[in-house]
Amino acid sequence: MEQFLEFAVLVIAISASGVMAPGPLFAANISYGLREGARSGIKMAIGHSIVEFPLIILLGVGVFSLEIFPEFRTIISILGAITLFVFAILQIKTVFSKKEISEIRPKQSPLITGILLSALNPFFIIWWVTIGFKLISDAMLIWAFAGILILFALHIWMDFAWLGIVSFLASKSSMILSNKNYKILMVSLSFVLVYFGIIFLMDTVY
Repeated sequence: MEQFLEFAVLVIAISASGVMAPGPLFAANISYGLREGARSGIKMAIGHSIVEFPLIILLGVGVFSLEIFPEFRTIISILGAITLFVFAILQIKTVFSKKEISEIRPKQSPLITGILLSALNPFFIIWWVTIGFKLISDAMLIWAFAGILILFALHIWMDFAWLGIVSFLASKSSMILSNKNYKILMVSLSFVLVYFGIIFLMDTVY
C-alpha cells in the first residue's frame, strides 16, 4: 500500500502540471463551457481519453520490449528529467507572458474536439513519449502490465475533474481561471516538475 501511495503522489503531482497547463484543449474547453457548461468538459475529457489510453498501451508495449536493455531505465530517467525541466521553464514563461488565452470557437462537438486537439497536439505526444514513458516504466516495474491500468486510472480522473471544473466556471463567467491565484498555482506546479526532475536524475545514480 505504501508503494502504491508513493507512486500515486508521483503521478498526480507530475500530471497536474500537464492537465492544468493552458493550451488549445484548455482554450477550447472554455469556449464550449461558456455555451454548454460542465457537460462539455466531460465530453472533451472522454475525447481526450480515447486518444490517451491507446497511446499508453502502445508505450507500455514499448517499455516491455526495451526492458531487456540494461541502459534503458537510465536513458528514460535522464530524458524524462530533461523534459520536466523544459516543461517547467516553458510553463513559467507562458504564465508570465502578457498574451491572453486565444478564444477558440470550434464547430465540432466537444468529444470530437477533445480527440482532435489531443491527437494533433505535439506537446501532448512529447509529454507521454518522455515523462509519461518514465511513469509507465515505473508502473510496469511494480505491477507488470496491470501497472498500465493503474497509471491510467491515477492520471485520467484529473483530466475529467479539471476539464469539468473549467467548463463549469466558464459557464458561470468566473474569473478564477485567469487571476493571480491561477498563476501562483501554475508556478508552484512548475517547481514540482523541477523537484521530480531531480528525483528522476537521482534514480540513475542509486
